[in-house]
Amino acid sequence: MVKEMLISAKSFLFKCKRVWLSLRKPSRKEFETVTKVSAIGIAILGVLGFLISLIMESLF
Repeated sequence: MVKEMLISAKSFLFKCKRVWLSLRKPSRKEFETVTKVSAIGIAILGVLGFLISLIMESLF
């Protein structure tokens, strides 16, 4: 059982290292795009939550 856990942990760490080595810093344009998309998503969720709260408040 311990041997299986060590093999599993070693495999996991190897996969983590492989992903870490393939990472790179995003360009300014990529960063701005991700920021805009995230902001739009947060705004949509906020508006939906507000509308749902208004509907629930008016019904009860």
